[in-house]
Amino acid sequence: MSILNKYFNTTYNTAPFSKIKTEDFLPAFKVAIEKAKSEINAIVNNSEVASFENTIEALDYSGEELDRISSIFFNLNSAETDDAIQKTAQEVSPLLSEFSNDIMLNEELFKRVKAVYEQKPELELTTEQETLLDKKYKSFSRNGANLAEDKKEKLREIDKELSQLKLKFGEHILAETNKFEMLLTDEEDLSGMPDGAKEAAKQLAENKGKDGWLITLDYPSYIPFMTYVDSRQLREKLSKAFGSKGFKGDELDNQNIILKIANLRHKRAQLLGYKSHAHFVLEERMAKTPDNVHNFLKELLDKAKPASEKEFQNLEKFAKDLDGIEQLQKWDSGYYSEKLKKELYSLDDEQLKPYFKLENVINGAFTVAKKLFGLHFEEINTIDKYHEDVLTYKVIDDSGDLVSIFYADFFPRSGKRNGAWMTSFKPQMIKEGQNHRPHISIVCNFTKPTKSKPSLLTFNEVTTLFHEFGHALHGMLANTTYPSLSGTSVYWDFVELPSQILENWCYEEETLKLFATHYKTGEIIPMELIEKIKTSATFHEGMQTLRQLSFGMLDMAWHANELPQTITSVKDFETKAFAGTNLYPEVKENCMSTAFAHIFQGGYSSGYYSYKWAEVLDADAFEYFKEEGIFNKTVANKFKAFVLSQGGTENPMILYKRFRGQEPKPEALLRRSGLLK
Repeated sequence: MSILNKYFNTTYNTAPFSKIKTEDFLPAFKVAIEKAKSEINAIVNNSEVASFENTIEALDYSGEELDRISSIFFNLNSAETDDAIQKTAQEVSPLLSEFSNDIMLNEELFKRVKAVYEQKPELELTTEQETLLDKKYKSFSRNGANLAEDKKEKLREIDKELSQLKLKFGEHILAETNKFEMLLTDEEDLSGMPDGAKEAAKQLAENKGKDGWLITLDYPSYIPFMTYVDSRQLREKLSKAFGSKGFKGDELDNQNIILKIANLRHKRAQLLGYKSHAHFVLEERMAKTPDNVHNFLKELLDKAKPASEKEFQNLEKFAKDLDGIEQLQKWDSGYYSEKLKKELYSLDDEQLKPYFKLENVINGAFTVAKKLFGLHFEEINTIDKYHEDVLTYKVIDDSGDLVSIFYADFFPRSGKRNGAWMTSFKPQMIKEGQNHRPHISIVCNFTKPTKSKPSLLTFNEVTTLFHEFGHALHGMLANTTYPSLSGTSVYWDFVELPSQILENWCYEEETLKLFATHYKTGEIIPMELIEKIKTSATFHEGMQTLRQLSFGMLDMAWHANELPQTITSVKDFETKAFAGTNLYPEVKENCMSTAFAHIFQGGYSSGYYSYKWAEVLDADAFEYFKEEGIFNKTVANKFKAFVLSQGGTENPMILYKRFRGQEPKPEALLRRSGLLK
């Protein structure tokens, strides 16, 4: 039997990464699936009348071993993958999809769930139990339990194909990212690039046995190049390489894959009686319907568009006056925005980076968590890691009780996808009187230390770290009975509240003075720079908002469209979706959809709008903190009690109103963004 199928006799029952071999996974999955099936069979074959305990509760606790193996495997497939893991993923995903469908389409199991659901008024359940019962019933009804047998079989085929297509989409993007390298041998080509980024590029080349400076599509390499390098020609080359991932008509092309995904999602929704995939998804979101999402996006677009157009005109004039640029292109955006920002506020990222040494920022996030929620982070080296770069911590409360195990993985590498995310290796739950504490992880892609400099973050990277750490707190502070309602298992348009609200602390003097110290001198960040950070916070907010809204609109175009099978050209379809939000000329070589992992690989299909939706919540919530004091314990305790610890145990608007005392007001976001006139 595989090590994965046994209790991990490790410190805090953490995953024994160094002892797990890739070839262990497939047999371990097969054993765990059989165990989970026997647990389901025990529920179905129970001779006692169906009750909440012997059916609903038993169902939620079933498959624990399978869930644990899945979380370890798929997290590795995102953060530390290789060809063997990707091959295993292609083999495992259909098995998991089939098993999931076996449960959801199991008539006898559904009869028991339905019998309990129909007794709900007489059962005297707690709020959490009612939520679980509703969720379990809907998970069956929304996944085909009421379908005729032939339609159930069709659903199985669709789900199996979707699971494989999503994996293939992600593999193509990772391969595209790893494939591109721009080796520069003339230092003149790097004119404008900060010394730290230049040194990192030199080291990257050395690591690959090359002379010169190596530029890749990983964010810590790509962003500084696009922001600072004077060569417009090279910025264009890099921008087109980044923007054409999955869109080259070669073996890594994603166009047919996303057309298939969109069509299969649409067929699946219609099979279940919904107009579109978006109608299906949004039924279980705060937004409820595609119309509500469209109206929400349009309302913000109406506010942001005039501001964005004015900002763009100012940027165009600035680039023309400075360098005679007649037509701004997408590869000019970061470069001239940074120069304009420096002129307007005498501020650029290079001024700030010395104050944001990675280790100090991590400690800053920990200090904020301690002051707000009484959490203490202790780095420990007795926990196994999946890569030497990973940091491991024990998290305890003021009483010394274990709250969570925390993993942090900060640097890019070839087996790791771009971006930043939070995940978990083990969920929180209360079972047989024991509160099982979660194992939480955040994964980012920041600049690695070089021979002469530590890892120094841009301010944007500082807010990214706080964002993911906010998600992590949501997972760590979970305190619910049932695993499927724990931590971040909430409505998708509520899940970004804990992450986005924590970003607000990065702009506050009281916070910055806790950790923003110069990595050489130890000098606390000057008040003058703090003021500049605050005053520049709304710089190009109109353009940033327009960009976010355009992504939400593209997502809805793919998934709220009632006839996706009529889409023949991915590029033409995308161009039409972006029509009302374009500022820059279209680039024929580029396509966003073919690399839009959030919606075609991750869980954000029909949900990208939720970033802006949650911004309304977080701006309103942070105003409450500002009113009472950003480290006010009463407000922090309410946020912990009604938001962070409750997971998905209750309707999120009810939880929010318990915390805030009122529904969120969009004006708070517009005020913060400088868009309220």
